[in-house]
Amino acid sequence: MKTVVHKSETRGFANHGWLKSYHTFSFASYQNAERMNFGALRVLNDDVVEPKMGFGTHPHQNMEIISIPLKGALSHKDSMGNKRAIVVGEVQVMSAGTGLTHSEFNDSTTDEVNFLQLWIIPEEMSVKPNYEQRKFDIENQNNTLQTVVAPKDKLIDNALPISQQAYIYRANLDSEKNIELQVKSGQNGFYVFVVDGEVQVAGNKLNNRDAIGVYETESIEIQANKNSELVIIEVPMN
Repeated sequence: MKTVVHKSETRGFANHGWLKSYHTFSFASYQNAERMNFGALRVLNDDVVEPKMGFGTHPHQNMEIISIPLKGALSHKDSMGNKRAIVVGEVQVMSAGTGLTHSEFNDSTTDEVNFLQLWIIPEEMSVKPNYEQRKFDIENQNNTLQTVVAPKDKLIDNALPISQQAYIYRANLDSEKNIELQVKSGQNGFYVFVVDGEVQVAGNKLNNRDAIGVYETESIEIQANKNSELVIIEVPMN
């Protein structure tokens, strides 16, 4: 088993006034040669968008992009004709493939939006662009794993499809509860991101916004020291 620990305070940070963004991996002006990716996981941004502000129309190509709202609602519009809000409890996926443009805005006049955006390197390039979002029942992630994203050729549990042999799970663990994860493939590793709480993973204590990557192992166990909310990404490491 090999591990890499990324404490919250070691993340890159950019304050654009309307946007405060924490970067787990190198992104935009934050460049760290030792923090380029974890296997196929290329980006994990923790963004806070001020009221009535957002990301104007911009392009993407050949990347799997996943957005997970933690607070507030984000209005989405793209070149495929999709126009809708994404709210807490929902997950959004975009396979950028051959190319698309989109915008994301906080339409609230009073409340911030906080969301995670993940980029996963696809297993095949130049696929047809795809957009989907889905609401997941929070009850189904209490002290268990809820699969919210899965490979498009191996969809399980009503998960959203991406073009990579990767999975994203959500879990809310009560204090003193634990869960064990088995890799879907021997080539995969786990990246555990603590949204809130305190957990033990592979002998490491992790608090709010800390993360750990674990690989070259068949399984991991996560023990909650407090009530904890987790996002767990399983990705190919090669």
